[in-house]
Amino acid sequence: MTVREIRVFGDPVLRSACDPIRIGDPRAALLVEDLLQTVRLPGRAGVAANQIGVGLRAFSYNVDGEVGYIINPQLVETSGEAELVDEGCLSVPGFYFPRLRFPFARVTGVDLDGNAVELSGDGLMAQALQHETDHLDGHLFIEGLEPAAKKEAMRLIRMAPWY
Repeated sequence: MTVREIRVFGDPVLRSACDPIRIGDPRAALLVEDLLQTVRLPGRAGVAANQIGVGLRAFSYNVDGEVGYIINPQLVETSGEAELVDEGCLSVPGFYFPRLRFPFARVTGVDLDGNAVELSGDGLMAQALQHETDHLDGHLFIEGLEPAAKKEAMRLIRMAPWY
């Protein structure tokens, strides 16, 4: 159980779709513990496995005091009118950009024992569910920015001291 270092923009693991986790794989429990420890730090709403360098399909969340995880999540529903929200990412530290997100989202997956899990919510939870499943599909939030905002985001990222 370790708080793991977050991989940042430019790391190839962030651009690769994650592989499903085989239920019963003993490494899955260690991954989940690391994800839970890593997301508990202040200011973190979610951490996807590839953000800690593991190309497997799982993420943890920490929204409104509720901390948990999901394995092999699939985004199965979004609803409402997409709206611009300021969004940041641990893998693009220090930046927030306006990004279209749906106000409601639902994901399905499983827990470590293979039991069905469904997560849904609005507001920050909806944003986190969309954001983290995007990560697991190999997409960073900046890919969904409007063209002018994306151009400016890339300019600012290239000037960042961590880049």
